[in-house]
Order: sequence, then structure tokens, then C-alpha cells
Amino acid sequence: MKDKLHQFFSDNNVDLVKPHSGHLKRFEKKLNASKKHQKTLWKWLSIAASVILILGFWLGSNHQKKQIDLADVSPKMEEVQDYFVSTINQELKMIEKKRNLETETIIENALDELEELEDNYKVFIKELTKNGKQKRIISAMIKNYQRRLDILERTLNQIKNPKFLEDEIYI
Repeated sequence: MKDKLHQFFSDNNVDLVKPHSGHLKRFEKKLNASKKHQKTLWKWLSIAASVILILGFWLGSNHQKKQIDLADVSPKMEEVQDYFVSTINQELKMIEKKRNLETETIIENALDELEELEDNYKVFIKELTKNGKQKRIISAMIKNYQRRLDILERTLNQIKNPKFLEDEIYI
């Protein structure tokens, strides 16, 4: 191994001259200076990246269109929506209390109808956001809530009236 190493140095013209005095100090000084430069560069790059991220989030949230709901139209419509939502929730709780094997299919059918109306309502919200506060859209949203209540009331009547249940089965 030593022979190969000696042969390599002798075959290749390698400079074996000792460096000038102070060379090691100058080298260490340059080495340390580059570390400081890299630290400050990383510091500035991280600050710039943070500013760009914050600016991006801010622009994204400002350009995102906010959806308008029935409650956003006017204080009166907010009251109407609150009334319908609270009444629907109360009736849903009453229906869930009456859930059993005999009423399961009736309740599931009603919930399917409510889900379809909820999908329609989401379309109305998009239209209201896109087209503004048009009376026809507002009216359709109110009718949607009324249909939901009608479905829930009909379902409660079917559950409460066993004779009505028997008539439904034979139809």
C-alpha cells in the first residue's frame, strides 16, 4: 500500500512545497466567513418565503367568493331561516325518538327526500351568490324549507297514526 502511494506521488507531479506562513489562518478565516454568509443568506431566504406564504394565503382568502345564505339577505330572512332550521331540527328529534323496526322504512324515505331537498338548497345558495338577491331564488329557498317541514309533519303523522301505517302498507 505504501509503495503504491509513493509511486503515485512520484509519477504525478504533486507540489510538495510547504505553504506560506499564515496560510492556515487565512484559510480558517475564509472558511468561517463563508459560514456566516450562508447563515445570513438562509435567514433572508426564510423571511422572504414566509412573506410570500402569508401574502399567498391573504390573497387566496380575499379572492375566494363568500357564499350568501338566506340569512344574509336581510334581518327578516335571518329570522325566517332560524325559525325553519329550529323547527326542522325539533321535528327530526321527535322522529328519531319514534324510530323502531316498524317505522324504519318511513323514516328512511323521509330522510332521503330531505337529503334531496338539501341538495336543491345548496344549488339555490350558489345561484343566490352568483346572481344576487333575486326574489325568485329567495322564494324558492323558503319553499324548500316549507317542503322539508311538510315532509317531516307527514312522517310524524304516519308514525303516530298506526291505522295510517297499515293503509300505507296495503297501497
